[in-house]
Amino acid sequence: EKRGKGKKGKKKKKGGGGGAGPSREPEDEAALAAGEEAELAAALEESARLEEGRRAAEAQGPSSAAEAPAPREEEPPADFICPITTELMSDPVMAADGHSYERSAIERWLATKSTSPMTGEALVHTFLAPNHTLRRQIREWEEANAR
Repeated sequence: EKRGKGKKGKKKKKGGGGGAGPSREPEDEAALAAGEEAELAAALEESARLEEGRRAAEAQGPSSAAEAPAPREEEPPADFICPITTELMSDPVMAADGHSYERSAIERWLATKSTSPMTGEALVHTFLAPNHTLRRQIREWEEANAR
């Protein structure tokens, strides 16, 4: 009988240890901000990758009924989605980079940075202009799609 032979000598690896958790106060605000910026950049990259995949699937046209997902609500136009939160905007504002963002998301971004979340370039100013036209278009789309 060779029941336990394969497990002999193997030890379970334990993860982590020593990492900064919520119980520790941040010692370096710049490092914390850099971490948050990297996290947001990764989220933006993932969002762009998913959007590219969605567009590629649309370009291929409808597939066979066996592969088609269950019918679902119509997706909002890409311009209605905040590039930071990847959610439908309710209070869109335009930043100096010409892109629109959800007000609360871009305000959080600008609290620690002075760059564009979309391009990484320095913003010439941090004034946020309400995008009334986009807000109206989003509301009209929501009403038409019963959201």
